[in-house]
Amino acid sequence: MIKKTVYFGNPAYLSLKNNQLVIKIPAVEKSKEFTESFKEESTRRIPIEDIGILILDHKQITLTHALMEKLLEHNCALITCDSKRMPTGLLLPLTGNSIQTERYRYQIEASIPLKKQLWQQTVEAKIGNQAHVLSRTTGITTKKMERWQRTVKSGDSDNHEAQAAVYYWANLFPKIDSFVRNRDGIPPNNLLNYGYAILRATVARALVASGLLPSLGIHHRNKYNAYCLADDIMEPYRPFVDLVVIELMHKTSDISTITQDHKCHLLSIPTLDVIIQEKRSPLMIAVQQTTASLAQCYMGELRRIKYPTFI
Repeated sequence: MIKKTVYFGNPAYLSLKNNQLVIKIPAVEKSKEFTESFKEESTRRIPIEDIGILILDHKQITLTHALMEKLLEHNCALITCDSKRMPTGLLLPLTGNSIQTERYRYQIEASIPLKKQLWQQTVEAKIGNQAHVLSRTTGITTKKMERWQRTVKSGDSDNHEAQAAVYYWANLFPKIDSFVRNRDGIPPNNLLNYGYAILRATVARALVASGLLPSLGIHHRNKYNAYCLADDIMEPYRPFVDLVVIELMHKTSDISTITQDHKCHLLSIPTLDVIIQEKRSPLMIAVQQTTASLAQCYMGELRRIKYPTFI
């Protein structure tokens, strides 16, 4: 089942009733001009079980603890945004799988060779998807990237990921001189940052559901990063975000700031169609297959992580 990504960018009262998210607008609730029946009719409701990601992007949003408890009970990822209206926080349940203690043990005890093999597979998938986006959007030859993809070694000891990234970002936006991918860089870095934040929440949520620790990575190991494994597993998925951003840039000339329309477009990322295991699937479902296969790799039941490709 595809879960909804629900976004709030205006003042709102959010509460829980009958296992539903109840949405009330403060301006309506406080007004003495509206009747109680009108206020009731203007109240919206969404079943909690339908929500996968909830984004809070306004300082005048109030939500109840009962609502938070129910959202986490249904493994919903709760994202909060900062004063610049960019995603800054992610709340996930501590218990998302009935056998997570056993899976934690397999994950923690994973051998170095296994981690290197898993990272090799991850880099191969990432470079392959980057090559697809580059060829599809610019027509540039990607033979160099395809060669790097074929020759990734265990642990990516030759650092093909970085070589491919340099070539990819240098050519992905031909109309922007000397574009550099940087969190604080010029647009469209702002759009990429926003899209990656949505993707990261999607992956982290799926990792928890698969009984894995999002903080214990196979390659990323920054001690200040609480989502090292999410950052590992999302790598082959990043090009899907890149393609969404490129399509968005074709539709709008001004990307200096992120508008509501931009955000609506980027919020479609979890529902993008991808190919995984030779079948078409929404990205959010594909991510769940990826994290489930990773758990099986840790337990010795599978040798390869299931990663998506483009349609």
